[in-house]
Amino acid sequence: MSNNKKNTIVHMSESGQNKKFEQLRHQYPVFTYEDFSWSYKGEKLILKFHFILGNSYDFLPELTIDLKSWPVNLPDDEIMDNLVFHIGMAELVSYWKAACSPVILIKPYRLKPVQTRWWKKLYYQGLGEFFYLNKIDTNQNDFLSFSFEKNTTPVPSEFRIELEDALLIPVGGGKDSVVTLDILARDTTNAAVLVINQRKATEQCIQKAGLGKNVFEVKRNIHSTLLELNERGFLNGHTPFSSLLAFVSALAAVITEKKHIALSNESSANEATIPGTNINHQYSKSFEFEQDFRSYLHNFISPDINYFSFLRPLNELQIGAMFSRNTKYFDVFRSCNVGSKTDTWCCNCSKCLFTYIMLSPFVDKNTMVKIFGENLFENENLEQTLFQLSGLAPEKPFECVGTINEVNSALAWLCENNDYHTLPVLLKKYQKVTSGIKFTSLKEQLQYWNGFHSLIPKFEKLLKESLKTVQQDNI
Repeated sequence: MSNNKKNTIVHMSESGQNKKFEQLRHQYPVFTYEDFSWSYKGEKLILKFHFILGNSYDFLPELTIDLKSWPVNLPDDEIMDNLVFHIGMAELVSYWKAACSPVILIKPYRLKPVQTRWWKKLYYQGLGEFFYLNKIDTNQNDFLSFSFEKNTTPVPSEFRIELEDALLIPVGGGKDSVVTLDILARDTTNAAVLVINQRKATEQCIQKAGLGKNVFEVKRNIHSTLLELNERGFLNGHTPFSSLLAFVSALAAVITEKKHIALSNESSANEATIPGTNINHQYSKSFEFEQDFRSYLHNFISPDINYFSFLRPLNELQIGAMFSRNTKYFDVFRSCNVGSKTDTWCCNCSKCLFTYIMLSPFVDKNTMVKIFGENLFENENLEQTLFQLSGLAPEKPFECVGTINEVNSALAWLCENNDYHTLPVLLKKYQKVTSGIKFTSLKEQLQYWNGFHSLIPKFEKLLKESLKTVQQDNI
């Protein structure tokens, strides 16, 4: 693939949305990272950021961290400034995207050229879905540039810090983080969890893992001005939230003195959402971002923090098989974003259907219906979603779902090895459309191991031991 193709999002013609993009860029030529601050009061660490769009709109987002469960000994001011400034760099893209100003003025510190290239790549690739759905034609070279005021000081240099050989596990309450949590909390002492905007499912999963007293909880707010601009028709869309999580996790690791940050991103996150392109809803969960972040962390923050994804060697079917052994989580885990506020499965979205497909080969029909409240394979409203997930439509859903190959392996197995007297409606339709096509077998999927990962030997051993158990169960 040529560099031009890799770095340019192409559309058939300029659209109204692309004109809006150009108009907004002309009207608001500069987006400013004005300032950041942090303070520790009443057992709460408060991070504040100030961004300005043109000379017209001020954004003042905050992150509040409850530290009452932790013996707090904050590092020196220079280390805190380094960490909090970088969180602001990850946060600002959510506000910049409202008008996509061609220049970002960074006032607090000056970045090195290698750093500006790193951030341009993250913003561009992380906004691939945003550009695509808004029908915006742009490229990685031209979509923005960074500027700095004269005599701005450099970002505080990377620091060395002594940390425990212990784990910090970001948890969202879905099946993937439950698998990581269960394995590492079971086999590792002195682990802690990181949660951003905790919901009931997250809290209950953490309690069942026995780590309810070891929670580093972050509350993140979206500033009201951005919500107002969204209502008024400014540009809006998906941003790389997991990159913000990455920088917040570095701060959490330093404060809790845990060396290892264990994410739960699997190999499946590497697959493009739009086949044949680099547009990936999960870019900041991909191995490419993981490698980039590890490098940035080592060179510009601290080489003493080990950020990695524990599940990177696995595919979603293996994770589904491993999760199916953890029955104590069945009534509390949630992978549905639509129902997150009410702690329910909406049973009408791609996340619900995908999770249903991944677990069905390993969990009996009646238990699946008990978990979700209904048999999703009988929901005809999900036919198009099923086709998207299985590659029978031009695009995958813009959600955190697995690969087309994994979905087809599961569906083909269910059509041949089901515990239904008659196939439910969605499986019937799928079987009719794919008749005669041979897919990767479920057994072969369970033998998978992705060698492109960042696990040190002791964590690789733990994961292989857990995987071996489910492989033996499903031979």
